[in-house]
Amino acid sequence: MNETLDITITKTDQSRLTGIDFAQLPFGKVFSDHMFIAEYNNGEWSNLQVLPYGPVPMSPAISALHYGQAIFEGLKAYKQADGKISVFRADKNFERFNKSAHRMAMPAIPKEIFMQGIAALLEIDEAWIPALDGYSLYIRPVMYATDPYLGVRASDTYTFCLLTTPTGHYYSKALKVKVETEFTRADDGGVGFAKTAGNYARSLYPFAEAQKEGFDQLIWTDAATHEFIEEAGTANLIFVINGKLVTPSVRSTVLDGVTRDTIITLAKRAGVEVEERRVSVKEVIEGIQSGAVTDAFAAGTAATVTPIGEIGYEGQLYQLPAVETRTVSAGIAKALNDIRYGLAPDEFGWNWIVR
Repeated sequence: MNETLDITITKTDQSRLTGIDFAQLPFGKVFSDHMFIAEYNNGEWSNLQVLPYGPVPMSPAISALHYGQAIFEGLKAYKQADGKISVFRADKNFERFNKSAHRMAMPAIPKEIFMQGIAALLEIDEAWIPALDGYSLYIRPVMYATDPYLGVRASDTYTFCLLTTPTGHYYSKALKVKVETEFTRADDGGVGFAKTAGNYARSLYPFAEAQKEGFDQLIWTDAATHEFIEEAGTANLIFVINGKLVTPSVRSTVLDGVTRDTIITLAKRAGVEVEERRVSVKEVIEGIQSGAVTDAFAAGTAATVTPIGEIGYEGQLYQLPAVETRTVSAGIAKALNDIRYGLAPDEFGWNWIVR
């Protein structure tokens, strides 16, 4: 980031911060005072602004609404123990954002805009970063097509936006999850590896049906056979099988999760053997029954490390060992949090110190 960008700053007249109860934060519903916006037109990004959070004008004919050109990311800012403000693994999220953009025929966002936009927003809304254990400021970069044109082609114009929302724990208990064997989230050659809006839209109906049965999330399986585990609705999936950390390998149908990558690195540092490979439903179910599977958890920016307590499959519920017995995931979760909150050395250079 050699060039300092010209970002127009317009501050709100009235902060909403004083009315926020940080102890009672529903995820993704409370937004900070400001947002960052950049516009793409005629082959270049311009009109960089930080302005008060609120509605943006748009035509009902924009391409994003009709043809689904919309992508996003998720990362977090932390207030560290010494008072510094850091963003965790911003480089990795930036790279994945542009990987999604490429697949969706959208323009790349320059690194200067991505990073300096975050820095400018955090400088103004620093007070929105909770100084509480387990809390952070979730950052949502999003890009959407804005051509007011009803024709099936890539848009010529786009908006890039950064939103932030203070957050605590995404899940408050061990998850009860269902193995989905009828519907599919992604298929080979599709866009399953991209964080594009349509991936999540197609998951909503099966998820709603699972909720009626008392489940918290779905375990998505491969589209061809439904024999292999891919990921959960909001996170990657990781298992401990015979003492090894086992996770479905990244494919065109599996998101290359930043938290997943982080956990694999931390596990290897701790001397835990890691296997990235196809993981069958049969292996996991039989492993639970035999005792070979001693741990299972969801891993994502929002979920962080969330234990799975029960897995439903073909009408049966399979109970995993008590969370208190899970030394592998507990140790990794602690190591991860210690780095993010500045309680342990950042030997991998994951923390971007904004201030």
